[in-house]
Amino acid sequence: MAARYLAEGTRVGIRPFTYDDAAEFTGRVRESKALHHPWLFPPDTTPTYRAYAGRLIEDPTKAGFLVCDRDHDTLAGYININNIVHGAFHSGALGYGAFAHAAGRGLMTEALRLVVTHAFTTLGLHRLEINVQPGNAASIALARRCGFRLEGYSPDFLFIDGAWRDHQRWALTAEMTRDGTAFAQS
Repeated sequence: MAARYLAEGTRVGIRPFTYDDAAEFTGRVRESKALHHPWLFPPDTTPTYRAYAGRLIEDPTKAGFLVCDRDHDTLAGYININNIVHGAFHSGALGYGAFAHAAGRGLMTEALRLVVTHAFTTLGLHRLEINVQPGNAASIALARRCGFRLEGYSPDFLFIDGAWRDHQRWALTAEMTRDGTAFAQS
């Protein structure tokens, strides 16, 4: 029997997206609109979910992970690695979102640490980046808790909610996880 999760923590497991997750994922997104706005706009219908999940499933430059609350057997959020580049770069860009019922419970911290470990071991990446709008305090706090360091500021970086938005750039390298720099905070 195949393992249910790619990796497990005390309270969460991470697993790949599947097309069968459409109903629960889109329902959780609709419940979480107030939490996500104005930062995120994940798919909230089955057709948009199928297109989104399809890119994560089929595109080798992406890896998508569903965060599962093991106690309640429900989706707690998601974490994606986008723009995966190998060769000399060995890097990817992280995006994530918690669902409202799971927000503020530490589940995403545990899950992001699992994804980081998976990325630096199984996927063979060297560097992960998180680009966060400066006003998104919860996302910045998550990056900090997981040991990411602030590296810079990018004006007009991403087109979100009808406008080009400034972002802070946070990064973590495999060396930082080995030398104890990352994951030191909780």
